[in-house]
Amino acid sequence: MVAIRRQLHRNPELSQEEFETTASIRRWLEEADIRVIDYGLRTGLVAEIGGLLPGPVVAVRADIDALPIQEETGLPFASQVPGRMHACGHDFHTAAIVGTALLLKARERELRGTVRFLFQPAEEKAKGAQQLIAAGALEGVKAVFGMHNKPDLPVGTVGIKEGPLMAAADGFVVEVAGLGSHAAVPEAGIDPIVAAAHMITALQTIVSRNVGPLQSAVISVTKLNSGTAWNVISDKAVLDGTIRTFDEGVREIVLRRFQEVIEGVAAAFGTTANVRWIQGPPPVTNAASLVPLALQAAADAGLQAITPTPSPAGEDFAFYQREVPGLFVFMGTSGPREWHHPAFDIDEAALLPSASFFARLAESALLGLASE
Repeated sequence: MVAIRRQLHRNPELSQEEFETTASIRRWLEEADIRVIDYGLRTGLVAEIGGLLPGPVVAVRADIDALPIQEETGLPFASQVPGRMHACGHDFHTAAIVGTALLLKARERELRGTVRFLFQPAEEKAKGAQQLIAAGALEGVKAVFGMHNKPDLPVGTVGIKEGPLMAAADGFVVEVAGLGSHAAVPEAGIDPIVAAAHMITALQTIVSRNVGPLQSAVISVTKLNSGTAWNVISDKAVLDGTIRTFDEGVREIVLRRFQEVIEGVAAAFGTTANVRWIQGPPPVTNAASLVPLALQAAADAGLQAITPTPSPAGEDFAFYQREVPGLFVFMGTSGPREWHHPAFDIDEAALLPSASFFARLAESALLGLASE
């Protein structure tokens, strides 16, 4: 698993470009006589173990794509591709789940059902899970499991909780149309920058006045572009940003109020505004029925189970959970930096416990679901 992780780390590929990564995963699985199932995927692949004895199908997912970041770790196996890096630990996820497959292959004759492995592309673009679902990779699956490494948790711990774990991640682009004029005669135009500034302020009232105090939401305007010269009032301003929510009901309210605030402020200042949504994944929400299985698997794998703090980051594993019950965990990796940092790294001592955890969890799920 260490060798697999390091090979992937040296050769990162971006979302929808994971051709060599896919070929390597296929080779590692086929060398172990693990069957790969053809779902017509451009990148990524699906494999299965078991099916020799009757029983349900459960799925284990790993994401395989990297990020457009220049690595600054100084590792001897650092990225060999300029401007690309496994800065979110998907190389760790892939290596650990290949390890899971190897462990389960050794017990294939005892498995009461089938374990399906989803090596998913394009998680960073929130596209890969939907592609696998559309291809039919979840057909017949009764439960799906996955993880994200957590650098602020020590190796030997795993974060397990029911309910919301990661946030819905929606993006927005707001184009505010005004009327350009000379900056010395603003009354001759309609200033979109002034309107945009009031929009930014007004949007914060959604969280403080439309979201309950025991609920949560984040609205961040991260970019404002307008103007071409110091003495010209522009005819357009563009706002970009993101909205994060942990509850679908809250998400619906925030998105609706966002649209209303933008349109209302635009009208008040004599401008018009168009909102373009960049739909991200829904919240990662864990099925309560799967938590006891995960807690027992953690104990059997020698891991300490903790109740993690939910993360406002997004994860397209949530799309699987819209289709079937699912459980997503945070695996402690004792990393020096957070996700997406140029010096991000994981402690490879977490690989074997992770593989053991998911092997035990998958086998327990087969037995538990078969008895339902």
